[in-house]
Amino acid sequence: MITMDYEAILKDIKPTESEKEHIDSVSYKIMKFLQNACDEKGIDATINLVGSVAKNTALKGKSDIDIFIAFPLDTDKKDLKRHGLDLAHECCVEFGITPQHHYASHPYVTTFLEGCEVDIVPCYAIEDGDQLKSAVDRTILHTRYIKGKLSENQQDEVLLLKRFMAMTGTYGSEFKVGGFAGYLCELLILHYDDFEKTLKAAINWKFGHEIDIEEYGTAGDFKDPLIVIDPTDKKRNVGAALRLDKMAEFIQSARNYIFSDNKKDYFYPLNKDLNKEDVLKEFETRNSDLIAFKFKIPDIPLDTLHPQLRKTCQALERKLNSEEFNVFKADYWSDEIDYCVIILEMASSNLNNVKVNVGPKVFITQACENFAAKYGRENCYIQDDFLVHMQKREFVNAVDMIRYILTNEHIGLIKVGKNLKKSIINTYEFIDIDEVDLEFLDDFLNPGQYISR
Repeated sequence: MITMDYEAILKDIKPTESEKEHIDSVSYKIMKFLQNACDEKGIDATINLVGSVAKNTALKGKSDIDIFIAFPLDTDKKDLKRHGLDLAHECCVEFGITPQHHYASHPYVTTFLEGCEVDIVPCYAIEDGDQLKSAVDRTILHTRYIKGKLSENQQDEVLLLKRFMAMTGTYGSEFKVGGFAGYLCELLILHYDDFEKTLKAAINWKFGHEIDIEEYGTAGDFKDPLIVIDPTDKKRNVGAALRLDKMAEFIQSARNYIFSDNKKDYFYPLNKDLNKEDVLKEFETRNSDLIAFKFKIPDIPLDTLHPQLRKTCQALERKLNSEEFNVFKADYWSDEIDYCVIILEMASSNLNNVKVNVGPKVFITQACENFAAKYGRENCYIQDDFLVHMQKREFVNAVDMIRYILTNEHIGLIKVGKNLKKSIINTYEFIDIDEVDLEFLDDFLNPGQYISR
């Protein structure tokens, strides 16, 4: 049974009235300028405030302003991009701020005004999901749907859910996290009514759990861990970006919370007082071989960088394991500006110099004849019902194998993120773990500390 007074927590996580007034003021200035600019230039477009600020579901200090410039469906895509960027640039000139270009379905601008991060995004003015011309077009529909359905009390319930997820490491749909999107949180509260009911329901979720608020009946079209049909687009699963491990972490976090005597702690950051010597000593007590190397990262968007880093780390881990080096754990960290570190904790990084090469089953005559001819009958023997032979290992040390792989000639042995290949080959260097980010090392050692208090 959950017994908890959330008023004190909400006081800490809800934007203050002065913060709301400031956000409203900045939003109004930008929207008014953009709409006036459209009107003066004869551009047929409407300016829309979208996202968590518009839905009143933004956490304190997280009130990023999302402003969408919606063009008619018959607008040429080139004109949409040109007018959208021109308007965004004129807005930045007007307020003396610097535009930063980003790319999603098409270019958009991020800037900062009076302490607020502002995204100005061109899109198409669709009325339902069937009219979709780019992924961002749904955002206005999402905002409209949530504002029309979510009660004032449920807005607070969304804040509690977002904060709980943020503190347990499961909030955020960007690839770096792979967790729950804000819109997904809002739909969960709409479906289950409040924060506590959402957690109580989540502890019984199974792989492929389905939520279809508008009863479209399309959940069977998806094979994802969590299937939440978008009320504004029956062909879309809002949970598609949620990784299985993050869904599992949320389920276990919910269970831990329900039975915890320290429920309030789940809404606040861990009190970490890290000491580098203590962290390094804990690595020593595990008696593992540690391999760490760093390399420079290219100048690419973070949503491109992180999947490629993850892919590279996992590919290297698989390759080492396939050669019988036993990787206990592998992970990566990046400062997202200059460089990345891949760390491998090895249960074994040194091997004997021979290995068994397993051939065909002895019952397959021609395959056995070919195997014996290739390796010499005198060198072949039986292991269970397989014909095998013993051969010398190419690598007996994991570091030597990594050095071999990270070259122009052999990088193709693993699936490296395409934008990282050149940088890894030309800039990688092995490092001691005392050069690695301390909080990352602590998280590497204690992966369960966020989901339990």
